[in-house]
Amino acid sequence: MANDRPTLYTGVTNNLVKRVYQHKNNLVKGFTSKYNLHKLVFYELLNTIEQAIIRKNKLKI
Repeated sequence: MANDRPTLYTGVTNNLVKRVYQHKNNLVKGFTSKYNLHKLVFYELLNTIEQAIIRKNKLKI
C-alpha cells in the first residue's frame, strides 16, 4: 500500500481483496491509517505463508 509522498507499507495476507478494503477504509488501526496508505501498488502470489514472509522481509531491506 502507498500514498502520494510516497510512503510504502508491505504485508502478508491470505485474502487480498478483504485486506485492501480494510486499509482503504481505515479499518486497520496503525501504520496504514496513520499515513493514509490507500493505494495498492504491487502484489505477488506465493505458494506458502513462509515464502510470503521471507519475500516481505526482503522487500523491507
